[in-house]
Amino acid sequence: MADESKWSFPDDMQPRDEEWDFDLDRVSDAVVRVHAAFPPDAYTAETLGVDRIGSGVVIGADGLVLTVGYLITEASSIWLTTSSGRVVAGHPLAYDQASGFGLVMPLGQLGVAPLECGSAASVGVGERMIMASFGGRPHACVTRVCARQVFAGYWEYLLDEAVLTAPAHPQWGGSALVDTSGRLVGIASLLVPDEREGASGQCNVSIPIDLLAPIRDELVAAGRRLAPARPWLGIYASDEEGQITIAQVAPSGPAEKAGVRRGDLLLAVDGRRVHRLEDFYRLVWASGIAGCELLFTLAREGSPLTLRIRSGDRSDLLKKPSLH
Repeated sequence: MADESKWSFPDDMQPRDEEWDFDLDRVSDAVVRVHAAFPPDAYTAETLGVDRIGSGVVIGADGLVLTVGYLITEASSIWLTTSSGRVVAGHPLAYDQASGFGLVMPLGQLGVAPLECGSAASVGVGERMIMASFGGRPHACVTRVCARQVFAGYWEYLLDEAVLTAPAHPQWGGSALVDTSGRLVGIASLLVPDEREGASGQCNVSIPIDLLAPIRDELVAAGRRLAPARPWLGIYASDEEGQITIAQVAPSGPAEKAGVRRGDLLLAVDGRRVHRLEDFYRLVWASGIAGCELLFTLAREGSPLTLRIRSGDRSDLLKKPSLH
């Protein structure tokens, strides 16, 4: 397990009380450590590991913790640690593949006041924010919004308006993005290159908190969205210069079963040309629900190839949470 005492941000990067109109300790206290263990045969074990550590944010009076979904997907056990040192077992309540959010319900009293949720909709480029991971004030840094933009992930994931901040937090997974009012506006998900002109280094991608409100009740009550699942293909892809390349296919996924291979070039879906990942995903998801068929036009070693793929529901391959 990572030792949070081994590092800290330089003093000039940490938030200072006199510069913010809210209680910084209240924010730090609401961020907990999320430590999850996974069975070796979990579908995500090979890519994400069997021991995952990150942060989560207490957002409910009942102790409900919001985090990034990949920290808890298929978890067999979860332990939540508060800033006061209290350790409580947690139940992986929900993982929403569309947004990337995960919810954990503590199986005991955390004794932590929830952090109020705000909105990322009004957050502007250049605005000062705080990115806070578990570990108190030394693990919080002042950052700025460097972009509000579409983010397409290679694993069939899309955010219409992700919040990108720099400088980046080195322990980003599940960290809290907090606005100037001390409200939670996003959950940090990724570390990516800072592609602004003249910039160097990296930035964090955060999931806007606004995506939670419409689905929160469903996730808490049912552990998932009640709407039918989107079509999933099991494709890991990249796009460069208007060309989509298949980087890998998921084991036992629909694409692998249909004969899609690493290195194939994706030209069209159901006869419609695709050049960018975001367009590809939107076209697939607009085609129906999980189980629908799609016609792929590919190029393999310079030769055209047409394959029919029956999409699936990714959750069917994932281990389901259980209470013991």
